[in-house]
Amino acid sequence: MVLLIIFGIIVLIIVAVIGWIIAAYNGLVRLRNLVEEGWSGIDVQLKRRADLIPNLIETVKGYMTHERELLEKVTELRSKSMKAENIGEKAQLAGALSRSLANIMAVAEGYPDLKANQNFLDLQEQLAKIEDEIQLSRRYYNGTARNMNIKVESFPSNIIANTFHFKKAEYFEIEDEADKKAPKVSF
Repeated sequence: MVLLIIFGIIVLIIVAVIGWIIAAYNGLVRLRNLVEEGWSGIDVQLKRRADLIPNLIETVKGYMTHERELLEKVTELRSKSMKAENIGEKAQLAGALSRSLANIMAVAEGYPDLKANQNFLDLQEQLAKIEDEIQLSRRYYNGTARNMNIKVESFPSNIIANTFHFKKAEYFEIEDEADKKAPKVSF
């Protein structure tokens, strides 16, 4: 009788451990898929922005005769960002591209005819919306990456993560220190 009780307890412990392993593994799989979904959202917005850039360049090219170098830089950054493979590289190029596009918009202020061009205004509005979507997608992605990283590093789920080769997710971070600083406002 005592042997049967001990056997029952051992079986119950084994079933509980197996159940925990399954739950931990499935939780890690779920988080990995959420991270991939989050990255997909960023990738879609970056692609939308990249598709918009040639139209923007063509629109401003006729007006900005002295800013050829700026337009070439934007075109080059767009090309590099489309070829980037890993998240860190894409994040760095996305930041540089955002800064370059902001420079184009700032330079456009000096061209009244360009600022009045309806095509340019439409492109500018679309670009602003896409930049907002990129920020929202980035926040979602970084939140899911954070959750994944906590699960991968926390005990005891890190045992399952290491056993099944789950890796920490890379954050989509701002690389440029100037972008991290709050702007100075003086009157």
